Amino acid sequence: MADKAQDPEELPHEAPGLRKIIHVDMDAFFASVEQRDDPELRGKPVAVGGSGGRGVVAAASYEARKFGVRSAMPSVTAKRLCPDLIFVKHRFDAYKEASRQIRAIFEHHTPHVEPLSLDEAYLDVTEDRLGIGSATRIAELIRQEIRAKTKLTASAGVSYNKFLAKLASDQNKPDGMCVIRPGQGADFVAGLPIRRFHGVGPKAEEKMKRLGIETGADLVTKDIAFLKANFGSFADYLYRAARGIDLRPVRAHRVRKSVGGERTFSEDISSGSALRETLYNTIDYVWESIERTKARGRTVTLKVKFNDFKSMTRSKSVTHWIETKKEWSEISRELLEEALPLPMPIRLMGLTLSNLDHGDEEEQEADSAQLSLL
Repeated sequence: MADKAQDPEELPHEAPGLRKIIHVDMDAFFASVEQRDDPELRGKPVAVGGSGGRGVVAAASYEARKFGVRSAMPSVTAKRLCPDLIFVKHRFDAYKEASRQIRAIFEHHTPHVEPLSLDEAYLDVTEDRLGIGSATRIAELIRQEIRAKTKLTASAGVSYNKFLAKLASDQNKPDGMCVIRPGQGADFVAGLPIRRFHGVGPKAEEKMKRLGIETGADLVTKDIAFLKANFGSFADYLYRAARGIDLRPVRAHRVRKSVGGERTFSEDISSGSALRETLYNTIDYVWESIERTKARGRTVTLKVKFNDFKSMTRSKSVTHWIETKKEWSEISRELLEEALPLPMPIRLMGLTLSNLDHGDEEEQEADSAQLSLL
């Protein structure tokens, strides 16, 4: 009986601080869409991106990942790791159409959907539209519906907060599901390698290991003063995450203040050619979202995060609305060229259009945060 009382499916809706959260993450989304639409690609190592000297992998199929091919990897490196790798050009219209179908499935079950990108989202199903009551059952149904309607697979995590749900969705990939119940969060986190924590990249992992932190169990022994001394503003997140704590609500209807895209690299990037190629992909990708939302803005911002976790931004504002892709591209490229050469390698690059004019903001769609090119 005690176990049942801790099951997220049995929690009363008014339980303070405890929600029923699902994180759904499509499996190798871009590459899977390509394999779905071209039978000759199925079962083969596929990379979405350019194969030329400046090319960068935007997404890799699981067959390619077995060889070590990862997103944001230079194409020449990917080809060296996997000589049989097949490169295909991105088709954002196809990805957006699949994403629209998936979003409709989410909204069939709950209005509380917070998209993170075209291929992942948080859902709060504390009160679901169909009265199913069980977050685990809803996640199973969503995965089944996605497979039936799109012929794609999704992984899902179910828990009582966003941080744990996201960890859980990655636990049994691809095409899997994991449930972390109340009372299990801290123990689940304790057993994870520190690299599994969202936001902890190779350089941060290396630093943590030097400090004797290799797992969540190691991290939870460090007090907030120690973490702030070594990780600055990142400390608060690490302190809470090590204890399985996350109080952020699923935000489905925030007013969009910017339209942006960002990319976290599996390997740090320093060469100008690789940075330019990544920017070009981001320009195209974000412009699709700008057109879809009919947003107009006056400010373009380029953001880079270095491998020591410090960030740099460069912005340019104009007195008129930026309404053409040509002007958007020119300003974005100008910002990057002004920033080059960078003082050190970067682990993330983002691009946003802000100072937006939406017209009637009450009718705008939910804020989808940053688009992801992963």
